[in-house]
Amino acid sequence: MTAITLSPLRYSLLNFGTAYAVACQLRETTGADQFVVRTGNPLQPFRVSRHLPDNTETILALVA
Repeated sequence: MTAITLSPLRYSLLNFGTAYAVACQLRETTGADQFVVRTGNPLQPFRVSRHLPDNTETILALVA
């Protein structure tokens, strides 16, 4: 397994707070509920989706 080196800017985007802020913006813009999920992927540990996640992901927040 190789280590992943990220730039400081990219690293700042890999947090729950940023994902939650994006989910809030999308909810306001689209009117659709948004899920913030943990993916288990080190390059994208959090993801925002308007669809229920699959069994490999964990729901961390619902912006309704």
